[in-house]
Amino acid sequence: MATQLKNLSDFSNVTIPDASPYRFAIVVAQWNAEITNALLTGAYNFLQNKGALEENILVIEVPGSFELTSGADMALTSQKIDAVICLGCVIQGETRHFDFICNAVANGITQLAIKHGKPAIFGVLTTDNQEQAQDRAGGKHGNKGEEAAATAIQMADLKNRLNFKH
Repeated sequence: MATQLKNLSDFSNVTIPDASPYRFAIVVAQWNAEITNALLTGAYNFLQNKGALEENILVIEVPGSFELTSGADMALTSQKIDAVICLGCVIQGETRHFDFICNAVANGITQLAIKHGKPAIFGVLTTDNQEQAQDRAGGKHGNKGEEAAATAIQMADLKNRLNFKH
C-alpha cells in the first residue's frame, strides 16, 4: 500500500492562505468520540495556527455522522459562515449500514455546498477498523481534521477571490 508509512497531512508543497478574514463552523459527530475528538482538535488547532480567530470558529456537535449534513445545513442557514467542516468516523461493520451511511453523508455534504454556494468539507473517516481510524486521527497517516481545515481555508479563500468585484 502506497500510504502505509506516509503522513498524508503534509502541506509542505501547498500555500495555505491566512484564515483570519473567515468564519468557520466545525460540525463533529459524537459517535466514535475518541476519533472525532482528535479530528476536532486537529481542525480547530490548524484553523487557529493559520490565523482564524477563536470567536470565528463555531463548533457544533451532532449525534453521529449521518447527522453531519443536517447540523451543517443548520449552521449555514442560521450563521454567517464562510466554510463548514464536517468531521466524523464510520467504521466498517458486518452489515451494509456502513455503505448506506457513507454514501448518504458524502452526497449530503456535496449537496450542502451546492445549496448554499459555500464550501462544505468532507472530513469523515471511512475505515475498515479502529486502527485505521486512529492512524488518520493523529497517527502515522496524519490528522484528517487538519486536512479538512486546510481545505476549508483554501476554499473560503477561493470563493472570496472569485467574488472579488473591480
